[in-house]
Amino acid sequence: MQAVTLGPAGTYSHRAARAITETIDFRESVRGIIEAVLVGEADRGVVPIENSIEGSVTESLDALAERDIAVCKEIVTPIRHALLAQGESFGTVASHSQALAQCRTYLDSEYPDARLEAVASTAAGVERAREDPGVAAIGHPDNGDSELAVIAEDIQDRTSNATRFLVIAPPDARSSAGGKTSLVVYPSTNYPGLLLELLEPLADRDINLTRVESRPSGERLGDYVFHIDIDAGLYEDRTQEALDAIEGIVSEGWVRRLGSYDIEHVLG
Repeated sequence: MQAVTLGPAGTYSHRAARAITETIDFRESVRGIIEAVLVGEADRGVVPIENSIEGSVTESLDALAERDIAVCKEIVTPIRHALLAQGESFGTVASHSQALAQCRTYLDSEYPDARLEAVASTAAGVERAREDPGVAAIGHPDNGDSELAVIAEDIQDRTSNATRFLVIAPPDARSSAGGKTSLVVYPSTNYPGLLLELLEPLADRDINLTRVESRPSGERLGDYVFHIDIDAGLYEDRTQEALDAIEGIVSEGWVRRLGSYDIEHVLG
């Protein structure tokens, strides 16, 4: 199986993708990953969707709302951040913006004068640190070696730091089996009580809502797309009944069933 995820090699996305295959290619954006899967350049894609500290990855949410793609698995992996550098003298710390945010307390305490530089990925930050002794990086401690020392380990603000990744596939691989389901709902309208009305069909059928988040639709100001995760499979009658009710409410918009899937926890 060929998978594609955010690169370069050594990112947390790369580590998550190794849970499904060792044959992995890289793209620079979530949209690039989705396009690679849709045109057949890869069998599966792995995209970050949510971090336990910093919340949802908005790039992934927006990309999933734009194209018809299937979600076939969720991978949850703990995130272990380390500070890596050639030596103790550096003035810049480079990493992905989420990694910098997840280590804010440590950086403010230990390196309050350091310049924080957001780069495309944790792996890109590690490469910056390898090239420039004045730059430190935040990345997985396994990136340390004889050339790049691990200055400090487990510097994330919370030890429970973990990231959810979704494994995406072409639409024909969408499954109704699994204990969890992801939906994208676009009402194309707005009025008082709309969100409550959308969620009532789930509550009425005792379906647990695990996440709901709104993102701008891009159509007009104040117009939103809702991303909804539920603890129920599409194979269940109660799920189909709830979705039929929701589709009736958003008759001017649409409901996209990304698919049902199971969750795998892997070590970081």
